[in-house]
Amino acid sequence: MAEKCRKRNSLQRRFTLLFAFVFSMLLILLLVGNSFFLESLYEKRKVHVLEKAYMELDRILQQGEGFSKDFPTEAESQEGKETAASKYVRFLTEKENISIIVMDDSSDGVYTSSANPQSLIRRLYSYIFGKADGDTRKILSKGDNFSIVKTKGENKETGYLEAWGYFSNNSTSFMMSMPLASLREAVSFFNYLLLFLGGSILLFGTLAVYFTGRRVTRPLKELAKLSQKMSQLDFTARFQGSNLEEIEVLGESMNSLSQRLEDTIGDLKKANNELQSDIENKNLIDQKRQEFVANVSHELKTPIALIMGYAEGLGEGLCEDEESRAYYSSVIVDEAKRMNHMVKELMSLSAMEQGKDLPDFSLLDMAKLTKGVLSTMEILLKQEGISVEVDIPEGLFLWGDEFKVEEVLMNYLQNAIHHVGEPKQISVYTENRGQKTVEIHVRNTGNPIPEEDLPRVFEKFYKVDKAHSRSYGGSGLGLSIVKAIMDSHHQECGCKNTLTGVDFWFTLEKGEMGKT
Repeated sequence: MAEKCRKRNSLQRRFTLLFAFVFSMLLILLLVGNSFFLESLYEKRKVHVLEKAYMELDRILQQGEGFSKDFPTEAESQEGKETAASKYVRFLTEKENISIIVMDDSSDGVYTSSANPQSLIRRLYSYIFGKADGDTRKILSKGDNFSIVKTKGENKETGYLEAWGYFSNNSTSFMMSMPLASLREAVSFFNYLLLFLGGSILLFGTLAVYFTGRRVTRPLKELAKLSQKMSQLDFTARFQGSNLEEIEVLGESMNSLSQRLEDTIGDLKKANNELQSDIENKNLIDQKRQEFVANVSHELKTPIALIMGYAEGLGEGLCEDEESRAYYSSVIVDEAKRMNHMVKELMSLSAMEQGKDLPDFSLLDMAKLTKGVLSTMEILLKQEGISVEVDIPEGLFLWGDEFKVEEVLMNYLQNAIHHVGEPKQISVYTENRGQKTVEIHVRNTGNPIPEEDLPRVFEKFYKVDKAHSRSYGGSGLGLSIVKAIMDSHHQECGCKNTLTGVDFWFTLEKGEMGKT
């Protein structure tokens, strides 16, 4: 029963039905619109053409020199003589199929574009004298000196749109007539053609979508089974490949993700075992260890919840398009990387706090060391548009572990970059503290740290801005590592607010070659 339900709700079936439904609705709308609106739209356009033609001819007559000058005689027309009025009449006849007759009462002049002027004259007189001659007439538009009428003959098969009346001089009458083709026959033929073509496209299109959908959904079903096993923490299954490039990439990402999750969970289990052993063996710091475990659990809860949630989403087929699937996979990979990075930081911090990772002292050229750290961060600084000012004397030698001092300086700089504000400036400089100690400062512009948070910024997992910290991958351990490194050097570190931002500092002892 469940299997039948899944087949009814399969992606392949849904795509096929969706295509058939959308195309059918489009075809129906076209048929309805063609049957009910085509004739009225055609009439409205022709009415607008007749209104525009009347206004243009009226304007030409008002600006002209008289009827005989504006409208050439038949002999003059044969000689090729044209005026603005005759050109416009010819345009209407050729472009819009309008037959026109213009009669001037004062000069008895007549100008026509019709091959049968007597019919136009007779119909004009029927309008002037109010004789319908058996026609059915309906006024569509009416102006001050003209009317536009739709007529139908007694047999109802033929009809015309006709404009008649007088121009502004009240001495020149006119008649403009255009036939209305039998639209019903044209609409019927067009509907038949539309049904034939639309039905053919619907049939072949539905078959194409169905078979294409089956080709696409087959590897997706395999990926869904794989994600379901991953959601149950079974990472032994692997995607076997597909002939579709995008799905092949997704499958390889799922295989890589499965391996990474397996390794990460193994690392987490190992780290948890080490933490548990430390807690059991050191009763004197039991309270701090309990807080430490609580903080680790809190930090891991979000990435694990995201990994489980997105993996279950993939397993349940919530992502029907490639973009969503790629997004779900990238979230799972990013959160696994975040957990792996935090575990490594925890292990390094634990080793230093237990005295297992003692510094290897040597004389450090502080100016050279600072330039090296800044060069590794040059791309990030340029991307963020941050300017860096360095004021460290050349030839300043300090005692310290080169690797660990670089880590302290890098943590300070990363923290400054992620919290810098306008005008986006970072300063690295030194100050003497007595004759034997030097303070190294990293100062950035931006918002100050709240005074109540200043004493706690070097605590493990403490974040002043938790939402912002997570956005750039912060775990709350960077400054704790700085504090542990400085403690192992028997030196100090701290931070303070300035008028324009925040200043972090640490101390090192001068070497014999140091100069100030």
